[in-house]
Amino acid sequence: MDNLTHSLVGALIGQAGLKRRTGLAMPALIIGANLPDVDAACFFWLHGTEPLAFRRGITHGPPALVLLPLVLAGMLWGWDRWQASRGKRPEKRLPVRLGWLYLLALIGCLTHPALDWMNVYGIRLLEPFSSRWFYGDVLFIIDVWLWALMGGGLWLSLRRERRGGDWRAIGRGALGLAAIYIVANFGISAWTRMANTSFPETIASPPPVAFWQRDAIGVGGGGQFFVDGERVGNLPLTACDLAAARAADPQVDAFLFWSRAPVLDRLEDGSFMLGDARYYGVERGQFSVAVPTRFCAGR
Repeated sequence: MDNLTHSLVGALIGQAGLKRRTGLAMPALIIGANLPDVDAACFFWLHGTEPLAFRRGITHGPPALVLLPLVLAGMLWGWDRWQASRGKRPEKRLPVRLGWLYLLALIGCLTHPALDWMNVYGIRLLEPFSSRWFYGDVLFIIDVWLWALMGGGLWLSLRRERRGGDWRAIGRGALGLAAIYIVANFGISAWTRMANTSFPETIASPPPVAFWQRDAIGVGGGGQFFVDGERVGNLPLTACDLAAARAADPQVDAFLFWSRAPVLDRLEDGSFMLGDARYYGVERGQFSVAVPTRFCAGR
């Protein structure tokens, strides 16, 4: 999911009452909820499709989810000590407890892969022990309805807190409504898969905004995929020697490592392009890669 959603979840957990456990609890929760996305730094040294293969892997797996909160808690604790030594520690800040800082940072971190799993992009939950991708097919990567629900709940909770009311109940209520919304989306995706009996397997892909709808991606076997009944990709995958292309071209290898529903097209200029049925029609530079013609010509 996007980082605003991750941040709102961390903030609402704090507004549910946990922010009173220690000083700097809210930074621990909000930063922790975003911390696995430190892998976005890969854009500084990777290019093309290589970030697709790197993202949502090592920093989203079990070792990182234990170690990253420890680093964050230590930094926040050190920040509090540094401010105190300079006489700049805010008087209203609660005492900082390192154990609670770690626990809250851990809770924030754990919400991250839970949310990332919910879309069709995928996540490698067991990295580095396994590179298997997991998919929830429940929410679009940016869900404006979750933004509105959780953002509104956070605003109301903070407003109630300033006025001396029961702000915890609003925070808990907003989290509860978000959970109900997510469960409802689980049901919509499950219904889409059950209703689409034409294929052995169906990917239920939520579109942006219209959460009640799904793009049904039928898995037809033999590298064939159908979006809402229409086949995508004008060539079978066997039209190119993809094993040889992967061995020779790291861009093709990275793309196929990430791709869940690879499809092959021959373009008007005679070149060959790999795409993914989940993002078919999206700007080619983002979710596609050219296959060198020498691996396709004459096959």
